[in-house]
Amino acid sequence: MTPQDASRITREMCLIAPVIPVLVIEDIAHARPLAEALVAGGLPMLEVTLRTPCALEAIRAMAEVPGGIVGAGTLLTPADVAAAKAAGARFGVSPGATGRLLAACEAEGLPVLPGAATASEVMALLERGYTTAKFFPAGNIGGAPALKSLGAPIPQVRFCPTGGVSMENAMDYLSLPNVLCVGGSWVAPRAMLAAGDWAGVEALAAAAKRLPRPAK
Repeated sequence: MTPQDASRITREMCLIAPVIPVLVIEDIAHARPLAEALVAGGLPMLEVTLRTPCALEAIRAMAEVPGGIVGAGTLLTPADVAAAKAAGARFGVSPGATGRLLAACEAEGLPVLPGAATASEVMALLERGYTTAKFFPAGNIGGAPALKSLGAPIPQVRFCPTGGVSMENAMDYLSLPNVLCVGGSWVAPRAMLAAGDWAGVEALAAAAKRLPRPAK
């Protein structure tokens, strides 16, 4: 997979819904009902972070949910990429980007949202052929104003900002012309997962789905 093809695919995915849920799954029993609730609420793009022992198993379970598009987050190594693809991930997300990681995604045919935090990092991705990226950690590196500033000299790159994004500030990002969608964990709060409150998760997803986006 070329970087250009990867960016085309991730761009199309990012335009499906205004929010990509960022999910930390600690109990495998939560995986399928959580995916079903989020998809029912209108958020089919699901990023399962590889931060827990059951993450890969969760990807396998969630990949079976009709309508869901499950990906793996926190990709750090080529081994992570191979394991995520084998588990059924349809896209990947990384907090940053290295040549070895990007090469692994290209070789495995896994479209990736590579992370970038500075103009130099964005330029390096653009030089390789990537025009869709993750802006991380958004809240700690200047938030929406910083991302707006990046859009002036590098308008051809589009972003999914994550890190510190909430229902309260999501529109600050979504209103920017270089933002396709946002990533956030607020649609699947830990307390709701622990309580098995899938109706509550679906309601949060439905509210996030209604966030308006200017035409991109």
